[in-house]
Amino acid sequence: MSEYSLQFHPAAKKELDKLDNQAKVFIVNSLSLFIEEYDVHYEAEMMKKSKIKKLQGEWNGFYRLRFRDYRVIYEKINDMLVIHIIRIAHRKEAY
Repeated sequence: MSEYSLQFHPAAKKELDKLDNQAKVFIVNSLSLFIEEYDVHYEAEMMKKSKIKKLQGEWNGFYRLRFRDYRVIYEKINDMLVIHIIRIAHRKEAY
């Protein structure tokens, strides 16, 4: 079990609020499970399954987390033990 926490960028919070209730509940529940389970081994397993991808180019230093048709872009802030959610969007609009 990790001691990470979630922190939402104001723009990501707005994107989450715009989603329909079913999608919003799914994403919030999925993020809660993600943060509960998160550690180095869990991250490696999620990368093998292509659920997490380290981004490059403009998004270098960020990660993409895949939940069904939605993508959550986040960064890890190790010294604060925070997963900072930058973006929540449908896969067509995520990048």
